[in-house]
Amino acid sequence: MTYQNNSNYSESSGKTLIFLISVTVILTLLLAFLVISYFSQKNKMIEMETVLTQEKDSLANELRKLMYGYDTLKSNNDTLNARLERERERIRRLLAINASNVELIKKYRAEISTMREIMKSYIVQIDSLNTRNKLLAAENQNIKQKFSQVQKTNVELEKAREELTSKVEIASVIQAKDIIAVALNKNRKETTRIDRIDKLKVCFTLRENPIAQAGKKTVYMRIIRPDQLVIATSPDNLFEFDSSKLIFTESRSVDYMNQDVEMCIYVDNTGDFIPGNYTGELYLEGHMIGSFTFMLTKR
Repeated sequence: MTYQNNSNYSESSGKTLIFLISVTVILTLLLAFLVISYFSQKNKMIEMETVLTQEKDSLANELRKLMYGYDTLKSNNDTLNARLERERERIRRLLAINASNVELIKKYRAEISTMREIMKSYIVQIDSLNTRNKLLAAENQNIKQKFSQVQKTNVELEKAREELTSKVEIASVIQAKDIIAVALNKNRKETTRIDRIDKLKVCFTLRENPIAQAGKKTVYMRIIRPDQLVIATSPDNLFEFDSSKLIFTESRSVDYMNQDVEMCIYVDNTGDFIPGNYTGELYLEGHMIGSFTFMLTKR
């Protein structure tokens, strides 16, 4: 009876031991599986984090390249420049965002792709504008050249007109010819003695000039003494010449009809004559039209 109980106890202990060993083996296998699963998952996470970092760096590089591409786009169009600045701001905003998962990276990649296409359209627009600007610049240069040529032609024409006007003005001056100055005594005989002079007679001919303006003309005569004083019957004897006023000795008016006109001007002896060589000058319409000389003696 006692032997049978010991046998039962021994058998029960063996089963318990086998159970414990089985449980230990199972737990050991489970632990090993969990450890392997943990490290496998950790490696996958490290690998995924590495891939994510690489994708983020690649994304950032693409954004920087895209920013550089937008920075190189130049335009004189204010509207287009405003659009380009909006795209640059969009890129700056994406660079500031820290993409934390694959889905965000995919989203940003799609956005980059869209911005790249937009940039291509801007490149086409800017190229078109630049081409148009070059054409306009060429047209503007051509217009400037033509305008410059017209200005040059106008200057040349104006110069030619001024030269022609000057030539016409010179040609239209009525000159005096055959000028003769003689001193007369009271008997109207010629003399050179001062004490016998009654009048000075200066005769000349206004030349024929078909392009001169016909009408009443006034000839002014200046008699310049040997001491360079001008003989004048009145201090009010003044006429315009070369933007100033000159004193004259005597004047005479005549009707000029573009043909030769013979005329004389007389100067009374008022005691102003002195011995020596005299110079005479004739003026008409602001031009000196002739000169002459004569001599008076004391005896």
